[in-house]
Amino acid sequence: MGHRALTEGDPMPDLSLIQAQTIAAAALAEARRLSLKPMVVAVLDSRGAYKALAAEDGTSLKRAEIAHGKAHGALSLGMGSRAIAKRAAEQAFFVAAVTHAAGGALVPVPGGILIRDAGGALLGAVGLSGDTSDNDEAAGLVGIAAADLAADPG
Repeated sequence: MGHRALTEGDPMPDLSLIQAQTIAAAALAEARRLSLKPMVVAVLDSRGAYKALAAEDGTSLKRAEIAHGKAHGALSLGMGSRAIAKRAAEQAFFVAAVTHAAGGALVPVPGGILIRDAGGALLGAVGLSGDTSDNDEAAGLVGIAAADLAADPG
């Protein structure tokens, strides 16, 4: 997908609360449909601020921090966490340094997905944690599609 640079005077794209809630609800519905382990979904706007956070009953203690780290890491490096995982395998010291620079809020495994509008503008990211990283990502992709937005998992 091509990405158009913003020009002066363009309004900053924004992820709405309704879109964020739709992503979270649809991702959790997909997790239940697939009978995944209890899931946490963190939806961040393009600034990295929370727009929605949902934790199913029975999630383990640090799942919200992991979900946040997947989404925040994707925003920090401008790539989905699947691409960050690949980069970590190839450049472990770089990803470790960026994780430190991000205050530890970077989890380099699939499940952190950039959210873009139809024109490719970055709106935010979603991070999911609870099951395998691939399953976390699969539920997130369904959530983003339910909000009529484009997913960029890396």
